[in-house]
Formats: sequence, structure tokens, C-alpha cells
Amino acid sequence: MKRRKTIRFFRRLALAVFVVCLFLIAGTHVRSLRHRGQQDNLKAMTETKQAGDSAENDGVPDEKKDGEKQTENAGDREETHYSVSASDLPPDNVEEPVMLDKYKELYEENNDLVGWLSIADMKIDYPVMKHEDDEYYLHRDFHGKDSKYGCLYVRDKADLDDGTNFVIYGHNMKDGSMFGDLDLYLDESFYREHAVLSFDTLYDERVYEIVAVFRSQVYEEEDDAFKYYRFYQADTPEEFEDFYENIKALSLYDTGVEAQFGDTFLTLSTCAYHVKDGRLVVVAKRVE
Repeated sequence: MKRRKTIRFFRRLALAVFVVCLFLIAGTHVRSLRHRGQQDNLKAMTETKQAGDSAENDGVPDEKKDGEKQTENAGDREETHYSVSASDLPPDNVEEPVMLDKYKELYEENNDLVGWLSIADMKIDYPVMKHEDDEYYLHRDFHGKDSKYGCLYVRDKADLDDGTNFVIYGHNMKDGSMFGDLDLYLDESFYREHAVLSFDTLYDERVYEIVAVFRSQVYEEEDDAFKYYRFYQADTPEEFEDFYENIKALSLYDTGVEAQFGDTFLTLSTCAYHVKDGRLVVVAKRVE
């Protein structure tokens, strides 16, 4: 009798554990689907804008598309003349950058948007965010709601215009989302077929070629070690060489891509588990 009760107890316990595990798995799956749906919607907003622009351009005569002037009868139109005051001009008559049409709608929704990162054959195809609170998007989605996935983000000190190195952070998610796919670069053969990545700012489309792939970690403040995540600006050739020589020495394989003072970098950083506070890092040089 006692044995039967014991067996019955363990059966119920096993069933309870199974139900809890099933519930947790289902919850994770639902969050993953919700996250994927949100990212698909964000991507669709940029693609819809591009498609709309193409349709508008298709309705314009070819000669106007090509920028050729068409002659018009001066009597058929009324000319309007505008006066421009000094206050209307940008400082030193420098033209203000024009935002890419495909990002205007996204930027209107959230002006923390600073760009879009994508890598072929990866899930990495996401907006990149920036906030005065460096950890704001660590656990928040594009709309500012709590999310274990967070967003790809940069620290407030990151400078796209004049900085030497632009560091993008993202979670290493088990389902491969965010920077979960960066682990693929541990395989040199994968790198050989995916050596180039794309990063758009709000104003231009850029192409980068991978220089180094390496493992590192977040060190204690007092540790005398190479801290890649501290490097944002090289004001001298010596500062540039210190960063460049370290990443090449740490690289898991030789990419053959070289850089020199004046080049700018894009650094992708995510968690790794080879040591405490480990990091997997991909550094790429701008080529376009």
C-alpha cells in the first residue's frame, strides 16, 4: 500500500513537472513569435516605403528621371521667386543631410532610431537604437516596451559622423534572433562566404568588410587588458594602431583585410560563454 502511494506521488510530481516545462516552452515560443512578428512589421515599413517611391518614380517621364530639362512655354506657367535670408541657410552654407525615405516613417515612430544593420543569410536584419540611458534598449523593444530580446543598440557616446569605431550591442538569443547568429562567424568557412555586412545610417547606405572575429570579455576596471569596448575614437595613428594590432592578434583566423589610420570601423558585440562575462566580437571596416 505504501509503495503504491509512493509511485502515485512520483507520477503526479512527474506530471506536474511536465506541465510546468510545457508551459515554459510554450511561453518562450509565443514570445519568439511575437518578437519575430514585430521585427517583420518594422522591416515591412521600410520596404513599403521603397516600393511606394519606385511606383511614384515610374509615373515620371524618362527624361525627368534622368534629370534632363524639358522645355516649356514660359507663358504656360507662373514663376515663383523665393527670397532666402541668412537665417534660413545652414551654418557656413553647408547642406543639411537628407534622411533616406525608407527610414522616415520608422524615425517618426521613434527618433531613437540611428540606423539599420543586416547580414546576408542571417536573422540579423534589425533597426539600431540610441538613447541617453546606455542600457535603455537592453531590455526594451523598438516601442519601449519590456522585452527579453531588447534591441540592437549603441551607447550614447557613439558617433556615426566623426567617430572611428561604432560599437553595436545585442543579445545572444538562443533562437538565433538579435545577435544569436554571430556565433556562425566562429566557423571560418562561413566567414569566407559572408565577409561583408550592410549598415545604413538614417542618411546613407554603408558597406563594411570584416577585419577580425575574436572572443574577449568585460574586464574589471583595474585590469590591465585590451578593452575593445572602450575604443571609439583614434585621434592619432598610435591610438589607431593599438586597437588595430590588438584585434588582429586576437582574431580567430586571418581575414586578410587590412586597415590604416583614417579608416572607420563597425564593431558587433554580444555575450559568449567561454569565460565569465565573455564576449564574441566582430569588427568590420567601412569600404563604401
